[in-house]
Amino acid sequence: MKYVPTTLLTVYLDGRNRQKVGRLATQDRRILFEYDPAFLSGGLLLSPFQLPARAGTVIGDPAIFDGLFGVFNDSLPDGWGRLLLDRTVESLGIPRVSLTPLDRLAYVGQHGMGALSYEPDYSKTDVEAVPLKLDQLATEAATVLAGDQGAIVEKLLKLNGASAGARPKIVAQVSADKKKIVHGLAALPKGFAHWMIKFPSQLDEADVGPIEYAYSQMARAAGVEIPETHIFGANKKRYFGIKRFDRDGDRRIHMHSLSGLLHSDHRTPALDYDAFLKATQVLTKDVSQVERAYRLACFNVLAHNRDDHAKNFSYLLDDASGQWALSPAYDLIFSAGPNGEQSMMVMGEGRNPGIDQLRALGKKHSIKKAEDIIDEVRSAIARWKDFADAAKVTKKSAAMIASRIAPPPPPKPANAKKTPAQKSPAAKKPAAKKRAASNKPAAKKRARER
Repeated sequence: MKYVPTTLLTVYLDGRNRQKVGRLATQDRRILFEYDPAFLSGGLLLSPFQLPARAGTVIGDPAIFDGLFGVFNDSLPDGWGRLLLDRTVESLGIPRVSLTPLDRLAYVGQHGMGALSYEPDYSKTDVEAVPLKLDQLATEAATVLAGDQGAIVEKLLKLNGASAGARPKIVAQVSADKKKIVHGLAALPKGFAHWMIKFPSQLDEADVGPIEYAYSQMARAAGVEIPETHIFGANKKRYFGIKRFDRDGDRRIHMHSLSGLLHSDHRTPALDYDAFLKATQVLTKDVSQVERAYRLACFNVLAHNRDDHAKNFSYLLDDASGQWALSPAYDLIFSAGPNGEQSMMVMGEGRNPGIDQLRALGKKHSIKKAEDIIDEVRSAIARWKDFADAAKVTKKSAAMIASRIAPPPPPKPANAKKTPAQKSPAAKKPAAKKRAASNKPAAKKRARER
């Protein structure tokens, strides 16, 4: 197959109504973008920080995202999805290194996460509803990870939906009773919803699905907003699924990651939770959203979710009102970050952040309920064993995680009132003897007077 690079793409927003956003083009190894005048007149801000709504051509920074603006880079799969695309094009005789960012966006087409779509559209999907067998897909995913090629690569690429993350996964339509899982439906049947289902990677424990499910339940108990989750399958083969929050029925919702919003590459962690809370405040202009961000920070730190990089936080745009909000939480699981540290530092601490740093973060951002939030998160984490048992996490994994997240007694804030220390009975005896000795002369005097 002769490779012809994509040099021009039209970008659409497929929200409540389809709108032409603008055009992407390449010129002299640079990526250019220009908003469509009609879209500018609508006043929507798809990426307020790095791609404000202005007329004229703008050029992407080649030092970040291969020259793409962050809002478009958010449409690209990484990890598993990128591997599938690379294997697919190489099977057609096209070296993966030849693909440009615009080529990759064309392969995303109308099937990416969020609400942006791209034309020309090289993506492939099933025309009719195809029932899915999860155990078979898990086996095929393992085959691809092992390096084998074949028709299954193209099959899994169809099911990936340009999702991000290292673990193999599919996007599918799931019935309300969770018994029917299909792919390829042009419109959702009544009672179905869009879900994402994950499979273990070569580096994962066999019970990674139950672990992530237990974490989702623990996060919900901690007050973290998280979509509906479910364990699919039975016996030893059990897979974690999460309902997609970038879909409302068949309506697509524009989604922007913290990484794309701030042009910060998640592969080289450079952000901290201070920046996350600041970005949330500036973008949403809503104190309650900042409080949600703070609660999520507390959960990640105290539950040892150290893979909390900038692409694991996102925002959703209501294309009717133009209002932004923090998305529900996702990718919450016991994990290690770079060199075992937290991917996002907390007030300068990355190796071993804890309650002291979280309190300082809350104070800096005037979180009035900071102490209550910390207590609520700690209380939920203290119930880890209950969540692990309910999800059927193996005893080995449950014990290992418990040893790392078991919360210590809550230290008192520096400004808390000190309660008088109670003296032990043994400590009181000398004082009692002293008082008795000092009263003897007075007792003798009273006896003589009588």
